[in-house]
Amino acid sequence: MRLHRNLVFATVDALSEIFNEGKYADKMIEKALKRDKRWGSRDRSFIAETTYDIVRWKRLYSEIAEVKAPYSRENLFRLFAVWATLRGITLPDWKQIEPTPSRRIKGKFDELSKIRKYRESIPDWMDEMGVKELGEKIWEKEIHALNEQAPVVLRVNTLNISRDNLRSILKEEQIIAEPIKGYPDALQLEERANVFKTDAFKKGYFEVQDANSQLVAKFLEVEPGMRVVDTCAGAGGKTLHIAAIMENKGQIIATDIYENKLKELKRRAKRAGVHNIDPRPIDTTKVVKKLYGTADRVLIDAPCSGLGVLSRNPDAKWKLQPEFIENIKKTQAEILDTYSRILKPGGKMVYATCSVLPSENQEQVEKFLSREAGKNFKLVKDKKLLSSVTGYDGFYMALLENTEK
Repeated sequence: MRLHRNLVFATVDALSEIFNEGKYADKMIEKALKRDKRWGSRDRSFIAETTYDIVRWKRLYSEIAEVKAPYSRENLFRLFAVWATLRGITLPDWKQIEPTPSRRIKGKFDELSKIRKYRESIPDWMDEMGVKELGEKIWEKEIHALNEQAPVVLRVNTLNISRDNLRSILKEEQIIAEPIKGYPDALQLEERANVFKTDAFKKGYFEVQDANSQLVAKFLEVEPGMRVVDTCAGAGGKTLHIAAIMENKGQIIATDIYENKLKELKRRAKRAGVHNIDPRPIDTTKVVKKLYGTADRVLIDAPCSGLGVLSRNPDAKWKLQPEFIENIKKTQAEILDTYSRILKPGGKMVYATCSVLPSENQEQVEKFLSREAGKNFKLVKDKKLLSSVTGYDGFYMALLENTEK
């Protein structure tokens, strides 16, 4: 592989903003890709994948390169040199890249690979927490799986097209997508591709959504004509799936504290041909109080640590802090107590997170059921999805019923 100066420099610039200024990797990659309109898909994927790779393996590469934050430009080139050497790429004779001791890099890599926190490139506290919550054996497999690049999975918008028809249309656009057993609305891409440029996407035939994430809407047991409240709707991936299962019939009230996310949901709903969603920003407590006792179904896709989606958000490894996780657990408990009141007697709700930690999942549900707010609820069933078992994002979902008469 021959390295091109402009692509390597764009990667190093993106890394500088991610590591030194705390910017989000996806946003910085998006910015980097706009630098030169002449770049083809191969150039663009080099920048995106190399940047994500170095972000994912930051701790391991920093240790090998003997560099620490804040990273100077020289340090960032050293990280890049480690990345290239470990991939067997011959480094060019540029002044930015100092002579690279390939044998020492490979030797150090072999040595550090014996220690999990370096091998899986994670902070000490995260490794300790994972072992404490999941046990050594499961955590070992899980964190390894969460360091794999996430596959691209589409959710077929069944309001507009069938799965087989979408497959045929994508094939005409040179995109091969295969069904996944046990995920009725999902197609997985054989190779990564920019699906957002396809006609099929513009016509609202699909959304990009992880396979395990697609199980949440099904778990809610919604039916056409129901009144459903999606309490933490965000940009609405699961909301749109609920709308498709409900065949556009009934009402979905989508609430969120971030109004800009609901604007994005409106845009996506329009493209998908969904017209039974009523977005409502939570700007005061009155918005939620007005909904008390009115819904057949409630979805609480709760804010969480996001530890189940590290494969698609590798920079979260460096942004997350133990204090944040402790605080988010308090928020989860408050949300459960408040939003469960939206449910009618006899109604059902799903509490879901994209975390693999029992303290954010099963334990939250158990504590809710033992509190005053959860005294009329019973756990119908729950599902724990690990990346190491499924190959998709780590998720948890619990279906709870309001047994009040």
